[in-house]
Amino acid sequence: MVKLATAEAAAQKKATRAALGATLAELADAGVPVVAVDADLTGSTTMKKLADAGYADRLFNCGIAEQNMVDVAAGLSLAGSVAFTGSFAVFGTGRAYDQIRNTVCYSNLNVKITPTHAGISVGPDGGSHQMLEDVALMRGLPGMRVLVPADFAAARAAIKLAAATEGPVYVRMGRAAVPCVYDDEVELEIGAAYVLREGTDVTIVANGVEIREALAAAEQLAADGISAEVVDAFSVKPLDAGTIGASLAKTGCAVVAEEHSVMGGLGAAVCELVCEGCPVPVELVGVRDRFGKSGEFEELLAYFSIDAAAIVDAVKKAVSRKGVC
Repeated sequence: MVKLATAEAAAQKKATRAALGATLAELADAGVPVVAVDADLTGSTTMKKLADAGYADRLFNCGIAEQNMVDVAAGLSLAGSVAFTGSFAVFGTGRAYDQIRNTVCYSNLNVKITPTHAGISVGPDGGSHQMLEDVALMRGLPGMRVLVPADFAAARAAIKLAAATEGPVYVRMGRAAVPCVYDDEVELEIGAAYVLREGTDVTIVANGVEIREALAAAEQLAADGISAEVVDAFSVKPLDAGTIGASLAKTGCAVVAEEHSVMGGLGAAVCELVCEGCPVPVELVGVRDRFGKSGEFEELLAYFSIDAAAIVDAVKKAVSRKGVC
């Protein structure tokens, strides 16, 4: 079992995006031939930290040209570099999808798509910038691995994994500061999910910022006599069928919570697993067929019904369906 953050550390908050530039600098110090290719957002994505650490010759700012950014990263990968792209998720995946598909994935190039500011945690930037379809887009691409870290330490581990894994990798990071879940030096694996809290009545599968909501929901449910197992599906693709399947077999029902559309993301991946081998009732907590909205992050969690309270309601529905379907 992976080492989790201490209670004192868990009270601290840090954005997952803060791991990007700092970890790239750490990898460069270790001799890894990383390069960062950004679309005029080096401060926001934190890729500027690579240059600040003495590697200015490894940071390429392509301007507001995300499609060109991906093609430049592809060329650098062919020259032997481990290329990471920046930008916000809505631009770094949506605007550059054709280049990610046909230049990077079709040729299985060693490019890492690592945007920040995904999901509704972008807050006041509004629906035009709140990317809620990116996991579905990236998950559907042949050869693409998809990682959604829950905190700063997991994001740092994800970036290191991406650098060490040959071929395309997508790492989804956010703007908002979130509580620490894992120990600072945690080492995670592609294709792995992690049981953060054991339970017997329901499995809550979550990732990203929804981990904090899932853990809060589990505490509330315990007061109602419902024992919830919380599983961090850090790796959406490949999905850890073994860990999640074993949990579902034990609890008999599931709730999947994600800061993403309910279509095509983690919920869809878990439902595919359920249909293939472990039929149990599943309730989905996510954004339902709509764009985002301007507001503060905490407000939006409640507005879109993806907060702890929504998870609690979904759990009670899932538990009530046991043995019925």
